[in-house]
Amino acid sequence: MSIVLCRVDSRLIHGQVVTKWVKQAQANRIIVVSEELEKDEFMRSVYLMAAPPEVKVNTWGVASLKQQKDNGELDKGSILLILPDLKTLKQIIDAGIYTGEVQIGGLGGGPQRKVVFQNITLDAADVSILKDLASKNMKVYFQTIPEDNPQALDKILAKYEKE
Repeated sequence: MSIVLCRVDSRLIHGQVVTKWVKQAQANRIIVVSEELEKDEFMRSVYLMAAPPEVKVNTWGVASLKQQKDNGELDKGSILLILPDLKTLKQIIDAGIYTGEVQIGGLGGGPQRKVVFQNITLDAADVSILKDLASKNMKVYFQTIPEDNPQALDKILAKYEKE
């Protein structure tokens, strides 16, 4: 697999991804894993326009991503894999699509969510998924922009428990 960065960010393709993370990761492809975008042609076109012209962008749901992996499509180029939430991350891990390290870059607010680092919030379901990933010895860290120091998962979980 040629995934150079797996990032969970509810904003998907946005300014920081386009101006910083694509360059930092030296990615020439972006794959967004979103069931909603796969089905919504208009919103998909909006996200495609946000990407730099030299970067190829695909939007697939989990099943389509699995099919593309099986067809060797994930071996082409240097891929920035973007997921909207931890539930989707769990799905691609459980499906055997991805098992590398994961960067958590943005999870928006809402009821029952606690701020754990800058604009990143977690709820109980997220914490459960993160603890499961930790039990599988997956490296998970929190980092919104390249200039930030990555925050270790154990520190983030401790902060969540304190709040």
